[in-house]
Amino acid sequence: MNGVGSTEPYMSEVPASPAPYGMRVRLLALADDELVIGWRDSEWTGIAPVLEEDVAFSSIAQNEIGHARAVYELLADDADALAFDRPLEEYRCAPLVELRLLDWAHTIARRWLYEEADRIRIEALRRDADPAVAGLAAKIDREEAYHRMHAELWHERLREEPRFRDAVEELWPYALGVLPPAQRAALAERVGLAEVPAVERGGHTGELAELWEEMTSVRRSAPAGAQW
Repeated sequence: MNGVGSTEPYMSEVPASPAPYGMRVRLLALADDELVIGWRDSEWTGIAPVLEEDVAFSSIAQNEIGHARAVYELLADDADALAFDRPLEEYRCAPLVELRLLDWAHTIARRWLYEEADRIRIEALRRDADPAVAGLAAKIDREEAYHRMHAELWHERLREEPRFRDAVEELWPYALGVLPPAQRAALAERVGLAEVPAVERGGHTGELAELWEEMTSVRRSAPAGAQW
């Protein structure tokens, strides 16, 4: 029996590989991206280079995980089961968000590139014919405005730094993989970079395997039927 507290894998209704950019799969990819990047952002709490960034990254992480939950709730009756009871191979997150980045230049480069890509897909979802999807996208967009402001301020501060420019170049193929092919030209124009072959969804990094073990350890350790 699947569900809260179950030790059995959550069996998602999302197909494993066909129709990679169908709406349901696109929403699951968004939710998984937000969950994982929220978790990664939370890892900077207490070790950011300035105190204000401890607070900022904690707040951003909380918002991203909240957005993930809202999208999971749109897709399933049990958001917790969808978030944590799936096997690793069923996660749809982009490799960009999986990376455990331990230097500030790469972290801010990812933050900026991710927010620019996320803005494009959220804008598209706001125009969706399904009012539930469009309404949720509008709500997320209002909260993401503060994330984008934070990323843009750091981009302006670091844009001439060689380490930051190198980090952007290194992560750029990963950033393109956040979006479906039809939206990548818009991202390239927005950030002023040329399109290159993307690091696509579908495979996962070794960093995600380690993170999945951490994220799901409590639920996997609980007896079946446990209530939280």
